[in-house]
Amino acid sequence: MESQRSFLLIGLAMVSFLLWQQWQVDYGPQPAQPVESQQTVGSDAPNSNGDVPIATPTNKSALPTQSVVGKVISVTTDTLQLSINTVGGDVISANLLKYPLEQGSQGTYSLLRPSGPTIFVAQSGLVGTNGIDKGSRPTYSVGQDNFVMEGDSLTVPITYTAKSGLRVTKEFIFSKNSHEVKVNYHVENTSSDVKSVKQFGQLKQSTVDQGGSMFMPTYRGGAFSTEDERYEKYSFDDMQDKNLNQSTPAGWAAMIEHYFVSAWVPPQDQINSLYSKMTQNGNAIIGFIGQPVDIESGQSVDIQSSLYLGPKDQDTLEKIARGLDLTVDYGFLWWISKYLFAFLQFIHSLIGNWGFSIILITIVVKGAMYPLTKAQYESMAKMRALKPKMDALKERYGDDKQKMQQAMMEMYKKDKVNPMGGCFPLLLQMPIFLALYWVLLESVELRHADFIFWITDLSVKDPYFVLPILTGLSMYLLQKLQPMTMTDPMQQKIMQFMPVAMSLFFFIFPAGLVLYWLISNIITLIQAKIIYASMEKRGLKTK
Repeated sequence: MESQRSFLLIGLAMVSFLLWQQWQVDYGPQPAQPVESQQTVGSDAPNSNGDVPIATPTNKSALPTQSVVGKVISVTTDTLQLSINTVGGDVISANLLKYPLEQGSQGTYSLLRPSGPTIFVAQSGLVGTNGIDKGSRPTYSVGQDNFVMEGDSLTVPITYTAKSGLRVTKEFIFSKNSHEVKVNYHVENTSSDVKSVKQFGQLKQSTVDQGGSMFMPTYRGGAFSTEDERYEKYSFDDMQDKNLNQSTPAGWAAMIEHYFVSAWVPPQDQINSLYSKMTQNGNAIIGFIGQPVDIESGQSVDIQSSLYLGPKDQDTLEKIARGLDLTVDYGFLWWISKYLFAFLQFIHSLIGNWGFSIILITIVVKGAMYPLTKAQYESMAKMRALKPKMDALKERYGDDKQKMQQAMMEMYKKDKVNPMGGCFPLLLQMPIFLALYWVLLESVELRHADFIFWITDLSVKDPYFVLPILTGLSMYLLQKLQPMTMTDPMQQKIMQFMPVAMSLFFFIFPAGLVLYWLISNIITLIQAKIIYASMEKRGLKTK
């Protein structure tokens, strides 16, 4: 019985620690950001040879200077508000119009930012032998400064004519109700020679530390996909240690943060090279470069890729590219979490409230695990019934641990009791809890999701701490229902303090997670009452 209590104590402590660390990272106070030298998007331009788009040339004259200032084009759709710089045709800012910065605020979430210590931009262009982004960035021409979507789609064209005879129209193509931007290059060769270009797309982001735990940091960084690995993280530290350099059919490259993702998706029917680099300014870059495209004299070609700037919507991401939906980071239990999320989403489609959906999925999950819960409680009851015999063995053998252990094993065998029978069901239930925890924490659908009464956002803490207090009370009632048989005074005090400690932890946890734990405890109380009543009818001691 003591071993089961110890196991439960360790399990609760581990879960509490992990939840606390993750919450501190995602929602804790952010440290002041260090002042960084002012940058422009041109400071990490393609190099003169055009083979590696992100390489920083040793010849400083090959780089565009800060005096090269382009026109900024404003693009507004029903989902996005973008700023595009005519120098390079880079997307230098992106606001997600359907995602407020804070609940009830007028401001929208800013995914891309053009300058300063938190710079984050999406760059693209043509390199290769005759690429117009080779060595310096082209300055495109555009007929107007402001584009607004009025129908189901919007195309923003910018043009550039190179001295080499290439005439390039770079088109940004938007669709209604979509965060995907198709980038198309219509390239005409007006020269008498064959020209060759390669398409590239890359994301450049500051690596300035935004705070978090040294034990369990939240993931903000790069990711990519290859034919062999559907989803692979490539952190800022990885980029610092070694540049990514992989060729793969299809694939994609992305930068990930909590709830949102930015990703370049190259043509999925060709071989693409994925790469990364850390710049001299301390920025991280990850991207792709496509295959060479030859353009005969007097001919034209279209080269296309996709840029996704938006929420981690699994259904949408799955349609865009293989493995892109895995950027919804459910951790090592993703194979459980994805099914739990699908079920949670199904429930929400029926009742339309995420809070009640959490309650219902908790009832279903706890109901499905009832046989394990019953086995756990019955095993614990059998162990309690053996306590007088165990005390007698301790008194008989004293400090002779080997003989006492042998005698206890014989006793377990004779009475048909598995000493780990109470721990094993608990061990099986732990992954379910953790998987559902990640679903509640990582799913963007729960961001700013309303419940009832004072709980208007399930992704942030309960403003009046009602749920944490009720959860602590439910844990206390569970403890009272199960007699504390451990003899170590320190363990007894720790177990007695656990409801208070968990309540304090839950003060800063998302209300959705606390709601799940509260409902889970209430169901456990009901199940325990039913199990104990059944055992008493069979003559088994419950206390």
